[in-house]
Amino acid sequence: MTTGTDQRGAAEVAARTVQERWANFHRYGPWGLLGVGVVLSVATAHVVGMDRLDWYLFVPLSVAAVVLQLWWGRAMRTRPEPSRAGVLYYWVRWAIAFVGSLTNPFYVFYAACGYFDITRLVPARQIRPGLFAAIVVVAGSQSGGLPPDNSSGWILFGGLLAVNSVLVGFMGHINNKEQEAERVQIETIAELERTNTALQQAMDENAQLHTQLLVQAREAGVADERRRLAAEIHDTIAQGLAGIIAQLQVVANAPTLEVAREHLDRASGLARHSLGEARRSVHNLSPAALADATLPEALKKTVAEWAGRTGVRAEFTVTGTAEPLHDEIEASLLRIAEEALSNAARHAHATRLGVTLSFMAGEVTLDVRDDGRGFDPIALPARTGTAGFGLDGMRARAERLAGDVTVESEPGGGTAISARVPLVRHD
Repeated sequence: MTTGTDQRGAAEVAARTVQERWANFHRYGPWGLLGVGVVLSVATAHVVGMDRLDWYLFVPLSVAAVVLQLWWGRAMRTRPEPSRAGVLYYWVRWAIAFVGSLTNPFYVFYAACGYFDITRLVPARQIRPGLFAAIVVVAGSQSGGLPPDNSSGWILFGGLLAVNSVLVGFMGHINNKEQEAERVQIETIAELERTNTALQQAMDENAQLHTQLLVQAREAGVADERRRLAAEIHDTIAQGLAGIIAQLQVVANAPTLEVAREHLDRASGLARHSLGEARRSVHNLSPAALADATLPEALKKTVAEWAGRTGVRAEFTVTGTAEPLHDEIEASLLRIAEEALSNAARHAHATRLGVTLSFMAGEVTLDVRDDGRGFDPIALPARTGTAGFGLDGMRARAERLAGDVTVESEPGGGTAISARVPLVRHD
């Protein structure tokens, strides 16, 4: 993909190339046109009828033109454009060309230099007079030399003067249009470059925001897990330990051995149950399925195990190009999938279930659909504030990652749960 910087660089290189070519023409072009004018004047001297006076003018003028070009070749390296030296050079050159064209019309080639470099040599207020002066010399030479011999010659001179003025005006208009188009192109490329820079800055800021969201989600997840563990310890393990202590106290005061054994069996059962609850709580701290597997692999295994436990036909599908995601993204999506499957097992009474993980531009979606009995989402009770269970828990996990969870269901029409979170790649 070509960026604004590349386009601007190419445009600048092209502009520099054109400027270098014009600089070479302005440096050597007058020499070439002077040489053509002098050679053609000498070659056509007998045809034109140059007399001794013409030669007396022609030779000093040509020498003066050479001296002028040598002086300007050194002056143009240090003088700004336009400058007083440039104005002097232009009008002296025009005077030499004008007088030279009186001796021989072919000397007019030297005057034609003014068509090409006048904007570089003279200020804006002198451009039109300078062009008109050059046109006078060219039209006079085209009509047979100045001054015309008769009225017909003057008419021809006037017509050629008008034609040359129109042509020069048209060429100047075209040149201005091209310069304007070049200026607009450079400005457009510069604006594109600024836009690309702003877009890159926005993307960088977006990436930073994603990182901050993940940090906040991790911190919020830690706090939620602590609250959940505290509640579970209080509701299960602590109660189980209290029950064990109570049974052991009864054993200490048991009137018979049979009563003591009965209460010891109850204490042992409570201990095993508490151990199971402790293991379950530890397991829920972090998804073990992601320890040595990618998210698609972990989801596929989870869905297969769920299908084996429930006897419901379940399928897992991945769409798009799977990418390694940030740990917090993968853990949250797996927990959402587990909760959705748990809800389906408890409430859906489905015969088929499908789980789809979709990688798209900028986001990842997890869809869990079943053909169960469904329910009315509007009739659900308000959130209870418990972020670890049911739909509230799924929504809380997604929202901590700047995502969301949507539920579509109706009685008898199955249920579709869709979780969308940003696609943040693994560091």
